[in-house]
Amino acid sequence: MACDLQYLKAQVSLLDYLQRHQWTGRRVGSEFVGLCPLHWESRPSFYVNARKNLFYCHGCGQGGDLIRFVQLFFKLPFAESLAHLQQELGLPELDEDDILEEAAGFYQTQLFSHAEAIDYIRRRGIHQAEILHRMRIGYAPGGVLRRHLAHLGYSAQLLLHCGLINSRGQDTFCRRIVFPCFDPPGPKNLYGRSLDSQAPHRFLARGKGRLLAWSVVSGFDSLILVEGAFDVASLWQEGFRNATCAFGTHLTQTQITQIAEYPGREVFIAFDSDRSNAGQSAARSLGRKLKQVVLRVRLVSLPAEHDPNSFFLSGATAENFHRCLDQAEVL
Repeated sequence: MACDLQYLKAQVSLLDYLQRHQWTGRRVGSEFVGLCPLHWESRPSFYVNARKNLFYCHGCGQGGDLIRFVQLFFKLPFAESLAHLQQELGLPELDEDDILEEAAGFYQTQLFSHAEAIDYIRRRGIHQAEILHRMRIGYAPGGVLRRHLAHLGYSAQLLLHCGLINSRGQDTFCRRIVFPCFDPPGPKNLYGRSLDSQAPHRFLARGKGRLLAWSVVSGFDSLILVEGAFDVASLWQEGFRNATCAFGTHLTQTQITQIAEYPGREVFIAFDSDRSNAGQSAARSLGRKLKQVVLRVRLVSLPAEHDPNSFFLSGATAENFHRCLDQAEVL
């Protein structure tokens, strides 16, 4: 079982750890004082608060918690300090997936508390609460994630390492609808769709993992492959629960292999029907790759300038989309 920082700090007493490294101190009130192990000194100025698990040296001005001490003592970066401490004490490794799970869960709790997020989702045509729940859709209002995760014991340095905050401590996904790229036991990445059309959409700088909601759709003998998460949400809402996406037109070899795991599966590629023809060109190119792994492939043609989400927003029904599937080109 992976541990988080709260678990790590709860398992290891800073005072005990210092004593393991031959530090000695005498009690002064509620604290212990001794020579600083971080620099040479002749008079004790290194104080340890055993109850708070914190240290501070009045000589060199350094202070912090157990992990900060390990960083300074061994001259290691934050992530390596965690690994060193866990290895030295025989503790389980920190799993970044746990942090993403906490972040995704927190964003979910924020969604219905912010009118701008609900308004945006409704303008995209998504109105079923069950779809929001099944897809684990959330919202990042900004300014609150760091405080929430800090309360659970995660440091700002670790959040920065995972990409959840930037170098100024700000939420990476601020004012974005958040879709977890979920797959048991937890999300492999997070995708943020900006409320502002001028702001970029974002992923964390890590692999996207499998296709969106793969654990939900993997058992279907036919799949509808689309470009975006709102396309998937629209199709699920209209009853097409076999829809998935790779957040774009490019599939990794791992994703292609996963699609091919079901013998005889049929794949409908319903990419954007844009004016430049880029979506249809990408669909045809991907279709040829899928044919190489012995899959039945059909290319869905939507009305000009539409993707599945905008198609339903324009007034199309499930019956209309069924007709598009029936008329799809066999590749």
